[in-house]
Amino acid sequence: MPTTSGSGLTVITLNKILGAAGVVLLLVGGLLGFRSVSASGTRCGSAFQPAGGITPMACDNALNGASTLVTIVMSAGVLCLIAAVAVKVVRDRTHAKVAA
Repeated sequence: MPTTSGSGLTVITLNKILGAAGVVLLLVGGLLGFRSVSASGTRCGSAFQPAGGITPMACDNALNGASTLVTIVMSAGVLCLIAAVAVKVVRDRTHAKVAA
C-alpha cells in the first residue's frame, strides 16, 4: 500500500477543501436566489422568480442586486470546483510519473 508524504497530504487536503467550498458556495448561491427581496415596502419576489404581474420600477435595483449576488456566489463555487478538479488532475499526473 503506497504511503502519502507530507506534501501529498497537503494537496489532498487542499483538494477536499476546494471541493467542499465549491459545493457550499453553489448551495448558498441557490438559496440566495430564492430569498425574497423588497424595495420601499413592496415585495419584489426573488432573483429566480420575480413577483407576479408587473413589478414596480422600485424593484429593479433590488432584483438586479440579488441577481448579481447570486451570480457572484455561484461563479465562485464553480471556480472552486474547477480548481479542485485541476489540483486532482495535476496530482494524479505527477504521481503517475513518479511511480513510473
